[in-house]
Amino acid sequence: MVSGIGPGLGLDTARAMAREGAHLVIGARTRSKLDELGAELEASGTRVALAATDITDDDSCAALAAEAKRVFGRVDVLVNNAYHAGTYETVEDTDLETWRAPFEVNVLGSLRLSKAVIPLMKEQGGGSIVMVCSMSMRRIMSAFGGYSASKAALANATQTLAVELGSYNIRVNSVVPGYIWGPALEGYFKQQAEAAGVTAEKVYDGVAAETALGHIPTGAEIAETVVFFASEMSKVITGQSLDVNGGHFFW
Repeated sequence: MVSGIGPGLGLDTARAMAREGAHLVIGARTRSKLDELGAELEASGTRVALAATDITDDDSCAALAAEAKRVFGRVDVLVNNAYHAGTYETVEDTDLETWRAPFEVNVLGSLRLSKAVIPLMKEQGGGSIVMVCSMSMRRIMSAFGGYSASKAALANATQTLAVELGSYNIRVNSVVPGYIWGPALEGYFKQQAEAAGVTAEKVYDGVAAETALGHIPTGAEIAETVVFFASEMSKVITGQSLDVNGGHFFW
């Protein structure tokens, strides 16, 4: 099960899971995106269950879990990928009510969907839950307060779930991407380039040069780490956060 299907890491994760032979339960608020990806995956031989899902709503999360049980009878892996970026303002300048949205989606929404599938995982004897966090909780930057604080809270909640669910053979880990190369970051680099009077390639090269590998990971590359946490290769790993950033920073 993968939440937050759309352009970016959610889409790349679903494709990576399907490549490894998994069948997919996909959720997002926009039904057209689900239908498009569902058709793509089914054309490659992957069985797909889907439902328009708002992870801030208990009933919506329960409905996605129920659809998974109806179609497949189980949920072996949950990837909590849906997120809310919040507003980009300093704490002094912002209305703190704007912090509620990223916490509601990134923390409570991820926990709601987890709660919806935990009974299934207990019943079947185990499973793996993977949270998607962010480098924003490691590298604190001005005006990202709501988002970075919510992702830090999600990382802590990941460890709480790991402790609580370990005896049921349910593992809970988080992937912590840095910059993810794709359409969204490309647009951001173009804005930076225009403001600085340079090319977007120069902006990319400058950021890539800050990484040990000289490369900004793509969503497809980061999705491989999600597959690792989903697989038996990580069967004795739980409560961990793995930074996946090309060596941009070390923690």
